Amino acid sequence: MKRRRVARRRKKSLVEKYVLRLYVTGQTPRSLASVENLRRLCEKYLKGRFDLEVVDIYQQPALAAEGQIIAAPTVIKLMPLPLRRLVGDFSDQGRVVLGLDIKTA
Repeated sequence: MKRRRVARRRKKSLVEKYVLRLYVTGQTPRSLASVENLRRLCEKYLKGRFDLEVVDIYQQPALAAEGQIIAAPTVIKLMPLPLRRLVGDFSDQGRVVLGLDIKTA
């Protein structure tokens, strides 16, 4: 029985949902590029397994302060743990996958 439980836990961890929060600065070209690049990456590597929240730090400065954002664009992987954060335009998919510790099946 213990083996079955372990197998189920492993299977569950393979389908974990990724929760990402992206902080941007308005509608600047860099912000728009970072949103597009991150969405493209998520669709490629996490199709159906991610929630992406985009926060404009000009519109919601309290959320930026709460997230301790000092540069933008910044993405924070909230789930699964451990928490990870990256700054940039996310055009280098390999760097983003590695930096956010995305498990590609």
